[in-house]
Amino acid sequence: MADPQTSPSKIALRDQLLTTRHRLAVVEIGEAARGLATHLLALPEMRRAATVATYVSVGSEPGTGPLIDALQTSGRRVLLPRLLPDNDLDWSVYEGPGSLVSAGRGLLEPAGRLLGVEAIAHADVVLVPGLAVDAHGNRLGRGGGSYDRALGRVPVGTMTCVLLYDHETGQPVPVEPHDRPVAAAATPSGILRLR
Repeated sequence: MADPQTSPSKIALRDQLLTTRHRLAVVEIGEAARGLATHLLALPEMRRAATVATYVSVGSEPGTGPLIDALQTSGRRVLLPRLLPDNDLDWSVYEGPGSLVSAGRGLLEPAGRLLGVEAIAHADVVLVPGLAVDAHGNRLGRGGGSYDRALGRVPVGTMTCVLLYDHETGQPVPVEPHDRPVAAAATPSGILRLR
């Protein structure tokens, strides 16, 4: 749900990017997911990470399935979000594909015990969704503010990365006071360090 205070330029950019995503073929989305996983797993911060906070992609979002499976197989603790009624995010440990349940807005969420909204502060790497990012790490999300709130709980110095398609980086992202920047963007072509 979009914030009524959102700028018209943000709304227009969001609509344009979503339209482009909806035109992607399923095979393109799958190839992008595998590329993202390859690049993210090679990151030095990811190789050192014991706990990774990420999300379950849906629809035409850059896919996270191969990454989540690889992280769990390698023994890392994977935190996934559960959307709360106030649009904040609580976190739960991923326990395999059978532990995901359908939730509102077409989301898949972990069914396990909730750890609290502050659990994200204990992740070594935080991966977030988005629609675009600029060279300074300003991220355009879906407009609910959930991930901006979550990123506000992440300690300075923690690797934060938005997952995007190649054409979604370097966009001129309108910035509002509540927006939280990220340190990097992962695309099917590689990792882009920001800021």
